[in-house]
Amino acid sequence: MKTIGARAIGVVHVWGIRLRSRLEEASRRPDRGDISITTVIIWAAGITGAVLIAGTIAIVINKYNGKLTGL
Repeated sequence: MKTIGARAIGVVHVWGIRLRSRLEEASRRPDRGDISITTVIIWAAGITGAVLIAGTIAIVINKYNGKLTGL
């Protein structure tokens, strides 16, 4: 049975190998199709809208909680 330290070393080693391979691929193919700023703005707006809708629903449910118990 491996000790926690041996497992941690193994995990760090695997992460190092994966990171090294990805960095090598990035140097071979510099045009990786990174996410454009437009995509980031659209995602941020979508998440903000979803949070606002969920917050509004939570406020309405909290406000009318006593009246909704009989439904």
